[in-house]
Amino acid sequence: MKCDIVLAGVGGQGILSIATVLGFAALENNLYLKQAETHGMSQRGGAVQSYLRLSDRPIHSDLIPYGKADLILSVEPMESLRYLPFLAPHGYVVTNLTPFRNIVNYPEFELITEQIRSLSHAVAIDADAIAKEIGSLKVSNMVMLGAATPFIDLAFGSIEQGIREIFGRKGDDMVILNLRALHAGREFSMANK
Repeated sequence: MKCDIVLAGVGGQGILSIATVLGFAALENNLYLKQAETHGMSQRGGAVQSYLRLSDRPIHSDLIPYGKADLILSVEPMESLRYLPFLAPHGYVVTNLTPFRNIVNYPEFELITEQIRSLSHAVAIDADAIAKEIGSLKVSNMVMLGAATPFIDLAFGSIEQGIREIFGRKGDDMVILNLRALHAGREFSMANK
């Protein structure tokens, strides 16, 4: 088993929470794990990216080479396009469709979505709208994680357990909310892949 994931987004969107949940799930399954993060100007809405490498064999580097990522999981649509050079030919892009317009010259949204939809292996989801329906915009990152789970070779139950472990200290209501978000994202992806 090998899965190289590029997590991309903007500061404050929950990229590191996604990485933590996946890391917990990987360790629960006795997998090797390497992670590298770039926080950029995260406090000002700058780009945040994390490489997450999972394997049943030792991993020698925490960086993912161009053309080798099995998955780009992006919580911001323009950020998904930034990392396309990393995507393997068989790889998937799973991206949120809600833009975070943090720069003056943000590209036209239609151009971004057109490029995403032209990819042969892509799931584009309005995670923010789904999160609002569930009850909190703050769980849109777990909607995104759920949408990516069909493309990650980890037991779904282990990812659920990762959420319980990571959010458990915030109380049962927070755990339930995040699990609902995870399930909603997965259901969307399974219906639209």
